[in-house]
Amino acid sequence: MAVIEALLSIIQGPNLWNALPDLMVFVAPLWVAVLFGVLVGWVWRPTWANSALNNFTIPATNYPSFDSLKSQLPSCFFSVSDNGSVEDCSSGSGSDSRLSKLDGENKSFVGEGDLKHLGKLVAEKDGGPAWVKMMDRSTNNMSYQAWKREPETGPPQYRSRTVYEDMSPEMMRDFFWDDEFRLKWDDMLLEAETIEECPKDGTMVVKWVRKFPFFCSDREYIIGRRIWESGKTYFCVTKGVQYPSIPRRTKPRRVDLYYSSWSIRAVESRKGDGQMNACEVLLFHHEDMGIPWEVAKLGVRQGMWGAVKKIDRGLRWYQKEIESGTPLTHCAYMAHIYSKVSTKRMKYLENASNDSQEIETSEPTTANDEKPSGKNVPKLLVVGGAIALACTIDRGLLTKAVIFGVARRFAKMGRRL
Repeated sequence: MAVIEALLSIIQGPNLWNALPDLMVFVAPLWVAVLFGVLVGWVWRPTWANSALNNFTIPATNYPSFDSLKSQLPSCFFSVSDNGSVEDCSSGSGSDSRLSKLDGENKSFVGEGDLKHLGKLVAEKDGGPAWVKMMDRSTNNMSYQAWKREPETGPPQYRSRTVYEDMSPEMMRDFFWDDEFRLKWDDMLLEAETIEECPKDGTMVVKWVRKFPFFCSDREYIIGRRIWESGKTYFCVTKGVQYPSIPRRTKPRRVDLYYSSWSIRAVESRKGDGQMNACEVLLFHHEDMGIPWEVAKLGVRQGMWGAVKKIDRGLRWYQKEIESGTPLTHCAYMAHIYSKVSTKRMKYLENASNDSQEIETSEPTTANDEKPSGKNVPKLLVVGGAIALACTIDRGLLTKAVIFGVARRFAKMGRRL
């Protein structure tokens, strides 16, 4: 009340012009508070506000947006740590203005906690549900085994073991990291861009845009990835990360839950000659596909083997390119920058928990094991409705294996009806 009375006494004075300096004393702090509130509200605006902004266009383009102003600063300045606090890290200036360098001395997007989690997955000590075997196949160049499990919360998780003949772990490591070559063999990948990288430990933040068949919209990933080496085994972590400086868009839609990590090591060839010229890859993968999980499991089971053979073809193509003298791309070169962990330290991380899980061996589930409970509902209607629902849900990644797997099952049912 005292502030209001003082303001009224100034306004009611005989000479308003002489009272202008006193008015500024009251007005200036208010404007500072308003501008500060607008700035804070913009930086931490909710998701629905982002969607509204993406759908709102302004004819005039001469005014810079706040995101364009942020791009002038080190993008890592706006990164968010695992505990939700805003991190500060320095950014080195490079010849490529697209890249800002992650400071390897500060906490990065992928840290030792991710290595610990992958190590326990490899050692089968993560305390999760038992793995159920779903596939065991091979070709002249490789052998493949796959398992799945369904946690109480979250999407189904998949584990696979692939052994590639006449392949080195280093070649395999570079192949997985080489986004530029992936654009050649993976026809689902539309764009691949490096957002940030650390020249000290090899941490990278990349953006992918993947193409989807039928009438589903494309999907966008923001992926953090890093490699460790321990005892001649490479531990490669890739996962979805939060990156506020890249705003969400209506199309392509952002994929939030994504985890795809693997271990790579040399193993003895199945030729029985005692040579360690084969490469074992243990892959652990799960993601929010944004579709009913029963439909997703159906598609994965039907399309998995085709996807595995496609990866093998791309790998052999890559091997020929490198052996013929083709220079490494920048992404593949980044795979040569990794952190070394002693075997003793790795064992400690793997044994941090006493929970151990054995792999449950069982036969692959047949289609008859997952009949819909409503027997009077035609299968064509059930599967067709599930596909339509999957393609209209507003989030998650709908992989090629799911789409074409469900499509093949759909076609088979159509022939039987």
